[in-house]
Amino acid sequence: QVQFVESGGGLVQPGGSLRLSCAGFKTIRSFSAMGWYRQAPGKQRDLVASLTRGGSTNYADSVKGRFTISRDNAKNTVNLQMSSLKPEDTAVYYCNESPPSRNYWGQGTQVTVSS
Repeated sequence: QVQFVESGGGLVQPGGSLRLSCAGFKTIRSFSAMGWYRQAPGKQRDLVASLTRGGSTNYADSVKGRFTISRDNAKNTVNLQMSSLKPEDTAVYYCNESPPSRNYWGQGTQVTVSS
């Protein structure tokens, strides 16, 4: 299966935290950069965080200081730690290389922030 597999989503109250995980179908470090993306209903899919092979990170302004992207080489995963969640963070979250390959999109994982 040539797709990334996302997990860890769920329903959380505003101000809460979630940790998303993305499993690679091949060695994550073989990609020059990985990213987490999200798509809210009726909106385009946007990049929220990226991580280069060398460890450099970049974040969308809307999530800076709240989200942290990381890589676990032993588990071959890319993770997204999300804290201080807001209702506007509600979306389906996907991982892919950065820039994304249309062939690698997985099913995503739903994150819903609501009281």
